[in-house]
This record gives sequence, structure tokens and C-alpha cells, in this order.
Amino acid sequence: MTPAISLSHITKNFGTKAVLKDVTFSIDPGTIVGYIGQNGAGKSTTVKIILGLLQQTSGTIELLGEPVRPDDASYKRHIGYVPESADVFEALTAREYLTLIGQLYGLSEQAAGDKAEALATIVGLGPAFDRRITAYSKGMRQLVLIIASLLHDPDILFWDEPLNGLDANTVLVIEEILVELRNRGKTIFYSSHIMDVVQKLSDRIILLNDGAVAADGTFQAITQGADTNLQQLFNDLTGFAEHGEKAQAFVDIVTGGGADE
Repeated sequence: MTPAISLSHITKNFGTKAVLKDVTFSIDPGTIVGYIGQNGAGKSTTVKIILGLLQQTSGTIELLGEPVRPDDASYKRHIGYVPESADVFEALTAREYLTLIGQLYGLSEQAAGDKAEALATIVGLGPAFDRRITAYSKGMRQLVLIIASLLHDPDILFWDEPLNGLDANTVLVIEEILVELRNRGKTIFYSSHIMDVVQKLSDRIILLNDGAVAADGTFQAITQGADTNLQQLFNDLTGFAEHGEKAQAFVDIVTGGGADE
């Protein structure tokens, strides 16, 4: 089987700082991969390199069996991307914005608008579809970005914190959408700090620590059957065991040490 995503010995340096250190992994089509790590571990840098927004210092990348080259952007038609934060043309309505995005991916104006409206209606944006995005809540904007990433029926999805701002019911819908996309052969590569969602949804988890892969496999494989959860494993592998002490010190300052007045 040809991998959907293949990274071989990727490094990335910013000046003298090594952000990615020999990152290597290969992902089969029809897989949900949770790509996790502390802030600054290199997660977003990895995705930006795959998307061609940054150039790696060394190493090679293949998508769907084809090498990613800076001078050829055709592979991007196979990709859907939801960044952690993105600027949206707020002066446009959702219909106008999504129709524009669909046209950029080769859909006709009519097809893009109709498909976007149908998707928006399913996730609850229908009544606001012709309202300007500047009036949207954070969750509504996030849904617009999710729809924009899917309009052209991509083979690979890169979603960075895709559940930001969504209410509990919508989160359930998006989770089911991800599973259904996986079941239809799509590859989903996403980052999130919501560990219970990563643990529940991911066929495979890749944990990045200080620019290097610290764990890679199913949840059962990387925990080796231990009675633990992904949050605890994350803390163990990243060497973070100070959350209780930090919380107590923080609240001590807030409350003046808890002493009676």
C-alpha cells in the first residue's frame, strides 16, 4: 500500500535552534493520526513543511507516493487544512467566502455555493449562511474553516486544534465526521491538546517531544497495556510532573497564601 504521508529524516533549523530532529514516519491511507506534543515541540512546523509553507533543512516528504517539491503545488489539491488560527475575510458572508474557496480548488461557482450551503446546513450554520462572518462567534468561524477544508473532497486532512470554540454537541458531530471520512479512505492528521479526544479518535498517536518522535503507535501499543490515560502518558514522556505544585503555588499567590485575614 502506498503511504498517504511519508516523512524521512526531516530536520528544521531556525538559525542555531533545531526545531525538528530527524522526524521519520509513514502513514497509511484511511488512518486517523493524533499528532501531539507540548507547545514549541514542532507540531505546527511539521505541518507547515508538509504544506510547503516552510522548507525543511534536510529530509524528504512524499504525499500519496509523490515527492513534495517547492516548485510544484499541484499536490495541494489533495489536501484540506484547518490551521490553529486563521484570518477569514470577515467582510464576506459565509456563502461568499466558501464559494470563493471552492472556486480556488476548481469547483464552479454554482457547485461550490450549493455544496457549501448543504454542509453548513447540516452543522447548524444554515440560518447564518448569508450573514457576514464578522458577526460570527468563534465556533461558527471554526465551522466555516472546517467546511472550507472539505469542499474539494481532499484525500488528506491536516487539522490543527479543529475543535476550538465548538460547543459539546457540535464536537460530537465533528468527531463522527472524522470517523466517517476515515472509513471512506481519507487520512486525517490532526493536532489537539484535548487528550481524551485524541485517545478516543486516533488509530495511531505520534508524540513529539523537543522536536523528536518520543512515541508512535496505537494507544494500546505506546502504553504497553498499562492502566493509564493519554494525558498521564503525555506528562510522563514530556517529563512534566509539576502541575499540582504549580497550581498550588498559583492559587497561594491569588489568595495570599490562604492565611486568615
